[in-house]
Amino acid sequence: MNEGNWQAVAAQWQDAGASLLQALANQAAEPSEPAQRYWESVGQSWSKWVNEWQHWAAQGFGNPPTPPTDRRFAGPEWQTPYFALLRDQYLAMCKYWEDAVAITELPPRDKERLRFAVRQWLDAMAPTNFPATNPEAIKLALATEGESLRKGAENLAADFAKGRVSMTDESAFEVGKNLALTPGFVVYRNDLIELIQYTPTTAKVHERPLLIVPPCINKYYILDLQPDNSFVRYAVAEGHTVFMISWRSIPPELGKLTWDDYLEQGVLQALAVVKAIAGARTCNLLGFCVGGALLACALAVLAARGDKSVASAAFLATMLDYTDPGQIGVYVDEASLAEREPALLEGERINGSELAGAFASLRANELVWSFVINNYLKGKTPPAFDLLYWNCDSANLPGPMYVYYLRNCYINNLLREPGRLTMCGLPVDLGTVNMPTYILATREDHIVPWRSAYRSVLLLGGDAQFVLGGSGHIAGVINPPSKNRREFWVDGLQGAGADEWLASAEERKGSWWPHWRTWLGRHAGTKRAAPAAAGNNDYPALDAAPGRYVLEKA
Repeated sequence: MNEGNWQAVAAQWQDAGASLLQALANQAAEPSEPAQRYWESVGQSWSKWVNEWQHWAAQGFGNPPTPPTDRRFAGPEWQTPYFALLRDQYLAMCKYWEDAVAITELPPRDKERLRFAVRQWLDAMAPTNFPATNPEAIKLALATEGESLRKGAENLAADFAKGRVSMTDESAFEVGKNLALTPGFVVYRNDLIELIQYTPTTAKVHERPLLIVPPCINKYYILDLQPDNSFVRYAVAEGHTVFMISWRSIPPELGKLTWDDYLEQGVLQALAVVKAIAGARTCNLLGFCVGGALLACALAVLAARGDKSVASAAFLATMLDYTDPGQIGVYVDEASLAEREPALLEGERINGSELAGAFASLRANELVWSFVINNYLKGKTPPAFDLLYWNCDSANLPGPMYVYYLRNCYINNLLREPGRLTMCGLPVDLGTVNMPTYILATREDHIVPWRSAYRSVLLLGGDAQFVLGGSGHIAGVINPPSKNRREFWVDGLQGAGADEWLASAEERKGSWWPHWRTWLGRHAGTKRAAPAAAGNNDYPALDAAPGRYVLEKA
């Protein structure tokens, strides 16, 4: 986030903090029954903590209290009296402030914003984050005669120059060398997208091609990381002619592109090219995250035009009803958007690093502080991890497109209301997207809460298949069958609430990919000979995959 964003958010947190202090003062003066129970609980917790420490001290610190389950304090160094006291004081303070937030009387969104702000502050203040109060870092510094601190200082200087915390060994990866390796060719390019057609690996392919719409805030290769976890490679091996949109990281001269441009020049143009190359009247489409939102809007535009060229659509970790936007909602409100809106509408871009930083802060202990500790306090190089390399390879967005999306979806939640939004000159209604749909959510998703994703079942027309995967927003989607990891849930009773669906659903072990393969197979048409070459006379092959746009940096 840029300085303007942070100032707006900081002002909101300051107001919420003042509300918290005022609420606590009011409840202390005239405590309600819940507040009375809270203060009693606080007193009991502190008394228990003091008694445990008195008992431990009386034993000569020989049998320490039970270590906490918090992974930050798992090391044996935290069991010595001084650092155990430091740890337990910190954890007690965390519980106090989290419980204090819980009893404040604030509107739900303000309360969630306050909870997030308090959590950010508590995470930042953890004794693990400072060299003088982290016994693991102290022990390592002594063992290496200060070498770990010297190396940590080098890592800090390098990250300061980059403007972000390193999450992985970036020297271990290169797009086109050991990432985005599935063979194919760019068969179309405009200012906004490249369209990649992948080379078939089967003698015959389904007659209906598959067009994938990835998120536009990162690069497309999340779906084509390495051969053993590439969703693209899996789909190609199942006999589908796969096309992929590669969104461009927006340069300054394209800063005024709109949401409609992303539909017309992006999804709809790609669909037209795919049909022309494949010689197909109908296609199957798949969208991931905000790519799924763009896909749903494009399908609604097609429905308004009377175009029935899409046979089925899949939505992975996609939100269409923003009643509960999840943790990312703490960064989105009318005041902060209005402050920056004039500049954005004039073409100011949203830098990819802003969005990457905001998303990382939602899981600060995992995606910020753990790397601060290892990179700077311990002087270690982060391990090579393809998902985290991709996570740092963000893309710029044009201001008008970003404003339209935030205001109409996150803030006003108009996409769910038939006819309230006009796109490409036509009123859109998600209920007119009348085709079979496959809707995947992931149970621990902090960006698209799975219950919010479930609401798409009730918004879209046609027969919907809802599937709930294990893990989070990325790891739950990129879960190849060869790993035999995690689980997913299917066949719950649809039409009621999300929790009712889950209560009646069947749990299955492993990846959801084969389940999607079976579902897509029912909509992919008959088999025919695989194309001998990419493109056609009107759309000849241009560059080998992964193309040019994916290599451009934000």
